[in-house]
Amino acid sequence: MPTTIRASNSRDIADLSDLKDKVQEDLSAATDAVKRPANTALEKVNETVAEQTNFMAHQVGGIATVFQKVGAAMQNGDQQPVGRFAKQIGESVQAIAKNIEGRDLGEIAGMAEEFRRKQPLAFRGIAAIAGLASSRSLTASAKRTSAASAVRTLVALMTRSNGVI
Repeated sequence: MPTTIRASNSRDIADLSDLKDKVQEDLSAATDAVKRPANTALEKVNETVAEQTNFMAHQVGGIATVFQKVGAAMQNGDQQPVGRFAKQIGESVQAIAKNIEGRDLGEIAGMAEEFRRKQPLAFRGIAAIAGLASSRSLTASAKRTSAASAVRTLVALMTRSNGVI
């Protein structure tokens, strides 16, 4: 009888080992099935972040251009010191915009932190302008103004500012 028990135990152990291997294979297959879509989603998120980073760099470059144009106009007018300062800010912001392109969010955050430490006044000014631009953009998109209304507003602003911008 002991031989029969040993044979039965050996088969049970072999069956248990086979079951363990099968469970590990199934678990591995399930893990792979979950990882594939997650990796695909992560790749898409990274692509979107890269696109948004480049879009942000373009927008920051636009703000820099505005500073440069306003600074140049003020330099040609009666506010030369303020114009020179505005133009310098525009040049600095333009350099930042070029540095932002192609960077990931971690690098951009590090650059912003370094800029904040080195140029606190300029950082606050840029942050205020960016906040204003963002709020105006959100307000404008919420109202969904017509193109004709936007053109009238732009013409009115340009008329009031005597073509400064």
